Amino acid sequence: MFSGDLNWALSYEPLAAAGYRVLSIDHRGHGRGLRSRKPFRLSDCADDCAAILRETGALGATAVGYSMGGAISQLLAHKHPASVSSLVMCATSAQFSSPQMKRIWRAMPALRIALGIGGVATYERALGQMGFPKNPRSEWVAAELSRGSSRDIAEAGKELGRHDASKLLASIKHPSASVITSRDKSISPTFQRHLAEGLRATVFEVEADHMASATHPHEFNTALLAALADVRSRTVTPKRKAAK
Repeated sequence: MFSGDLNWALSYEPLAAAGYRVLSIDHRGHGRGLRSRKPFRLSDCADDCAAILRETGALGATAVGYSMGGAISQLLAHKHPASVSSLVMCATSAQFSSPQMKRIWRAMPALRIALGIGGVATYERALGQMGFPKNPRSEWVAAELSRGSSRDIAEAGKELGRHDASKLLASIKHPSASVITSRDKSISPTFQRHLAEGLRATVFEVEADHMASATHPHEFNTALLAALADVRSRTVTPKRKAAK
């Protein structure tokens, strides 16, 4: 449901201060992302990412995937291995089929209808009910949420319910790290740890729920920067050929 800015807004400054160039993507149907008549597919999002890395001269980047972005990053590393040099998985899993997660995905079609009818006002009411006061920041959040395509958001939920990259993990050889949200009620920490084991990833934990990047930004960014430093230390930089 979230745009790149909503997910990463509180991480941009720490990442830039640490010297990283950041490309934050709005995936298909999300935020300002592409609109297509084709059904939403995670594999298409992975292809989009590979194209963006190629067109921006950023091949060999570290792919940092949060929640659904983790599933996309797994497919990116599998389908386009030369596009990335390493992976950092955050609050995500190789598969999304626990009973709790299935309930969330089954609710997506009803959510699609509600979003299509209510728009920004629906999000403003929801934020108010969650205890967020009405102010410029909450209004911005509601406006960003309303930009998404309700059809694609509903289909994204169903796509996640179908996603299972468990058998692909052995083919992913990139240095990897996992930032695990240890109090996550949306994506089980057990599932997150299984992904880390499958990727042979170094584990960093944040004691927070699924939206740690927004609710616990200091703790999350500390873990994220440590994870980035870890994979960077294990990434082999290809030797440049001497010009003839």
